[in-house]
Amino acid sequence: MNDIKINRREFLRNLGVAGMGVLAATSPWLSAFSEVRDTQKERCRLGIIGPGSRGQFLMSFIAQNPKAEIVAIADVYDPSIEAAKKIAPDAKVYRDYRALLADKDVEAVVVATPLNTHYDIVMDAFDAGKHVYCEKTIGYTMEQCFNMYNRHLETGLLFFSGQQRLFDPRYIKAMDLIHNGTFGKISHVEAYWNRNGDWRRDVPSPELERFINWRLYRESSRGLMSELGCHQLQIGTWALGKLPDRVMGHGGITYWKDGREVHDNVHCIFGYDSGESINYGSVISNKFYGLEEKIMGNLGTVEPEASKYYFEEIAPAPAFIQMLNKWENELFDELPFAGTSWAPETANVNKGEYILGERSTIDGTSLLTEAFVEAVITGRQPERIAEEGYYASLLCLWGFDAIERGEILPFPEQYQIDYAPYGTRRQTIVS
Repeated sequence: MNDIKINRREFLRNLGVAGMGVLAATSPWLSAFSEVRDTQKERCRLGIIGPGSRGQFLMSFIAQNPKAEIVAIADVYDPSIEAAKKIAPDAKVYRDYRALLADKDVEAVVVATPLNTHYDIVMDAFDAGKHVYCEKTIGYTMEQCFNMYNRHLETGLLFFSGQQRLFDPRYIKAMDLIHNGTFGKISHVEAYWNRNGDWRRDVPSPELERFINWRLYRESSRGLMSELGCHQLQIGTWALGKLPDRVMGHGGITYWKDGREVHDNVHCIFGYDSGESINYGSVISNKFYGLEEKIMGNLGTVEPEASKYYFEEIAPAPAFIQMLNKWENELFDELPFAGTSWAPETANVNKGEYILGERSTIDGTSLLTEAFVEAVITGRQPERIAEEGYYASLLCLWGFDAIERGEILPFPEQYQIDYAPYGTRRQTIVS
C-alpha cells in the first residue's frame, strides 16, 4: 500500500505552503501536526471495532504508521477477522466489542461498524476512557449525534470522524483560494455522487443478507444521504462558511427494485436566508457524471475532486470555434425565436487549471489516520475536527428527514452546538 500513502513532508510540498503556521490558518484541524514535542519514539495502541471492508481500508494506513500499533480487533464475522489478521497478525481478537473496551492495552478505538451500531459503541468507548475515531455518519439520528458530541466534551476524550476531505491537499488548497476571494462571491455549490451498480455485496448464505448488506435496509442505514452525502455537504458548508437555514428533498427507488428499503436516488436543496444554496444529489443507476462538487463564484468555479478551477473570463476561442459559432448564430438568426438569438457559450472550451499543478488522487485518509494517531499520543484534540464531523452528520440526517417527510424543514435549532463552520460568523449555542 506504499503507493497510496502520503507523508507529511510531501503533503506540505503539494500544498505549496511555507510552514505549519500558514497551513493551520487555512485548516485549523491540522493543528494535530503541530510539534508540541518529539513523538518519534512514542506509540499509540489502537483497537479496531468492525474490521470489515472500510475497517480494513483504515487498517492498511494505520499499519504503515510507525507510531501506531493495532493491538486488538473486535468482530462477530469470521471472514472479516481473518482478513484483518493478515494486516495485524499480532492483534488480540474479541467477539464482543465491550471486551475490547475493557482491555487496558487499548488507548483508542476505530469504529467502522454499521451505522445503527455507532451510538452504543462510541458512548461505551467514552465511558471506558478510550479516544474515538468513528466512521461517518457518526450517528443514526440527529439526537444520537448531539449526545455523542456532548459526551466527547464531557469526557475530554478525543473524537474524530471519517471526513477525510478535511485532510485532502486538493480541498485544503481549494478552500484557501475560495476564502481568500480568488473566485469572488460564492453563491452556489452543486454536489453529486453518481454510480451505476446495485450497491450490493455478495452474501454467502441468505440469512446473512441484512447483516452484510446493511446499507440497503432502514433499520441499519440512512442510505445514500448518510453513506455518501455526509462528505459533500461538509464541503458545501466549508466553502460557504455557514450553515443552511432550510432543506427540502426527494428520493425514490426508481431502478433497483430488488427488495431494498433505502432510495436508489436522492436529491436535496439546502437554502440560506442570504440567498446561497447547496444542491446535493446521488443516483446509482447512471455513472456518467461521476463524483464532483462544483463551487461557483462570480469570478470562477472550483471542482476540488478533479483538482481544477476555472475563471469566468477566458481567452478568446480559437479561430475554428469562432467560425463555428458565427455559422450557428447566422443559421438560428433566420428562425423565428422570441427574444435574442441563441449563442453558444464559450465555457465549454475552458479547460481550467490544476489546483496542485496536476491531477491528484489522494483522498486524505492517510493524513486523517495519521492525525488521529498523533492526537492520541499528544492528548490534544485538533481544533474544529469534532465539530466539522458533527455538523456533516447532522446535515445529511436533516436532509434524509426532509426526503422522508416531503416537507421543507427549518434548521434543527435544538441540535445546535457552540461552533460554526470554518470562515463563518454565525455562532450557535449548546442547548
